[in-house]
Amino acid sequence: MEQNPEIGRLVVVDGIPTNYHDLGAGQPVVLIHGSGPGVSAYANWRLNMGPLSASRRVLAPDILGFGYTESPLGLEFSMERWLAHLTGFIDALKLGPVDIVGNSFGGALALALAARAPERVRRLVLMGAAGIEFPLTDGLDRVWGYQPSLAQMRGLIEIFSYDATRATDDLVRMRYLASVRPGVQERFAALFPAPRQRWVSALATGEREIAAIDKPALILHGREDRVIPPANAERLFRLLPKAELHMFGRCGHWTQIEHAARFNALVDNFLSGDA
Repeated sequence: MEQNPEIGRLVVVDGIPTNYHDLGAGQPVVLIHGSGPGVSAYANWRLNMGPLSASRRVLAPDILGFGYTESPLGLEFSMERWLAHLTGFIDALKLGPVDIVGNSFGGALALALAARAPERVRRLVLMGAAGIEFPLTDGLDRVWGYQPSLAQMRGLIEIFSYDATRATDDLVRMRYLASVRPGVQERFAALFPAPRQRWVSALATGEREIAAIDKPALILHGREDRVIPPANAERLFRLLPKAELHMFGRCGHWTQIEHAARFNALVDNFLSGDA
């Protein structure tokens, strides 16, 4: 029987069996995925974990509510709950200060962790990041409002990508099947119910708190991103005192997939710098 590549190792975090991937050795970097339907750490970071692990330890957990991490029935999701799970994961593996790479929703978690527990973070990478206030986009509303069908999944992948031909039949089917595993859609529907502007706010860290983050930060964004506004990246660049910004042209929300080799090179170079 073929092994499901989305299933990695298992660690129990505050009583919750948590699925994660663990590659390489050295300074630990934690990759935090986004919040799309059927998402997992592997689906988000499959093109990045191997290359980045050549010179460091790469850890990519399925965040509470997503992927193959178990979520207790009736659990209420919130930034506080997600942060507690993330810090519990870091503690369970006895990691010291970590580098954090956050994608979209994961960028919001990364920002919040750096603001609230700076002693846990060495360097910060934000890719297509939420985490500040912005008007809900139609793209994000459609992502969070997904109802399972091959047609809806195809439409979302076309929104995520600058190049709509990325929505191949195989990719659409893979992500659709992931979104209809037993219990997954019920769990996903409970994460960001309408009206959804409140969830943008719930994921946001205050601008004053962001400006106080004294960590080196790399901000990456696709110029044609239809899910998280590219203006978010420019605002974060102005707020974070030790920031650098790279904007990809001809790129949607999937920088790490659409421009994987360049993404990996930029992140590897940035994380290789001194603290």
